[in-house]
Amino acid sequence: MGVEVGASFAATVDGELVVDLWGGYADAARTRPWTRDTIVNVFSTTKAMTALCAHMLVDRGLLDLDAPVARYWPEFAQNGKRALPVHYLLSHRAGLAAIRQPLPTEAFYDWDRMVGALAAETPWWE
Repeated sequence: MGVEVGASFAATVDGELVVDLWGGYADAARTRPWTRDTIVNVFSTTKAMTALCAHMLVDRGLLDLDAPVARYWPEFAQNGKRALPVHYLLSHRAGLAAIRQPLPTEAFYDWDRMVGALAAETPWWE
């Protein structure tokens, strides 16, 4: 058995919720039931959707994978990232493995704070 003891899944079709499932536990000790509103990190589950959306933008002529990220997000040019191409972000070669400074949990729900922290980050490698 894996380490996951709970999960949820939701799907919408044309803006209408058609599947909304959850079950298991929210903690490894199995003392807190997983509820509809249990909040968890999704980590890498967004990679496929990000790649799909990026390539749809490429297909529409709205994104150039070889262009610097700073063309689309000028604040990103800080700290040695001015020429970093979009495809480096999509292929995890940008040297941006994490945010160095510790952040409180609530920071992850603050769009402006996270965008600022990501833009200010210095690559860990080149």
